[in-house]
Amino acid sequence: MTDKRYSRLAAEHLPGDLVQRWTALLRPCVRLRHAEAAERTVAVLGGAPELPAGVGWPEWPGYGPLSFVASVRCAALPRDGLAEEFPKDGTLLFFHFDGQVDEDAIVSADDPETWAGAQVLYIPESTPVFPVETPPVLEAFPRVELGADTEQSAPDLWLPQARQALLGDTRHWPRPRDTPAGLKPFVRAFGHLRTRIDHQVGGHAVPVQGPVEYEIANAALGGMHVWGDQPLDQEAERWVLLAQFGSDSDAKMTWGDEGALYWLIRSEDLAAHRFDLARLAVQG
Repeated sequence: MTDKRYSRLAAEHLPGDLVQRWTALLRPCVRLRHAEAAERTVAVLGGAPELPAGVGWPEWPGYGPLSFVASVRCAALPRDGLAEEFPKDGTLLFFHFDGQVDEDAIVSADDPETWAGAQVLYIPESTPVFPVETPPVLEAFPRVELGADTEQSAPDLWLPQARQALLGDTRHWPRPRDTPAGLKPFVRAFGHLRTRIDHQVGGHAVPVQGPVEYEIANAALGGMHVWGDQPLDQEAERWVLLAQFGSDSDAKMTWGDEGALYWLIRSEDLAAHRFDLARLAVQG
C-alpha cells in the first residue's frame, strides 16, 4: 500500500497519545477507477451482466426489474486491500431499482418493504455464465471498465469507534465550537481530505451525508433507537462496507445529487457469502 494519507494526517495533526488509537482504526480498501489502456480490468460499471443458466434477471416483486450497476471480479482485486472474509474468487453483481420503471418507487434502508429493490448476486468461480439482454423496459448504463489501487480508508468521525478513540467514552461528537482545541486541526484537515466520493470495495465507507453504518443499523433494529444509544452503536460496528459506487458521468450514473450507492453487510454474513443479506443505503 503506497497511499497512507490517514496515517500522515494523524501524525501531523493529532496529539501524540491519540495517534496510535486513531491509526488502529484504519483499514485498507480497494479504490476502483477508470481503467487505463491495456490495464487489467477488475470490475465493470454498467453494460450487461452474465448470469448462470436458470438465474433470472433480479426484480423487485410488484415493481419490475432492477438496473444492473456493476460487476466485480473478486480474484482480480488486490488482496492486501480486502478483509480476510472477502471472497477470494467468483464474481459479485450489483443491481438497483433506479426509478427507470417507476420513479416514485424508492429503495430506502429504513423501509424493509423496499429492500428487494437492491440485490447482490454472487456467482462462484467456474460457474458457467451466459450474456443476458437487459429487459426492454430498462436502458442499460454504458459499460465502463475499472482498474484498482489499494489505499487506506478511515472511519467517519461520528462512528462509535472513532468517537471513543478520539474523545473517550462519549455518546455524541461535540458541536464544532465545543470540539477540544487539540482536535480541531485534525477535524478540519480530515474534512478537507475526505471529499472524494468514488467507487470502492471494502474498507470504511466514504459517506456524503453522515455515516451509512448508522442508517443500516437503525433499520436493522427497527428504528427504535436514537443517535448515541448503545445498542445502535453496537449494531453500527457490526456492519462493514461491501462496495460503494459513486455517480459516474462516463457510465451515465447519477445517484441523487451526485451521490453514491453503499452496500453494507455484517462481517459474519460476508464470511458465509450470504450476500442476500447485504443492505443498500443511498446518499446524495
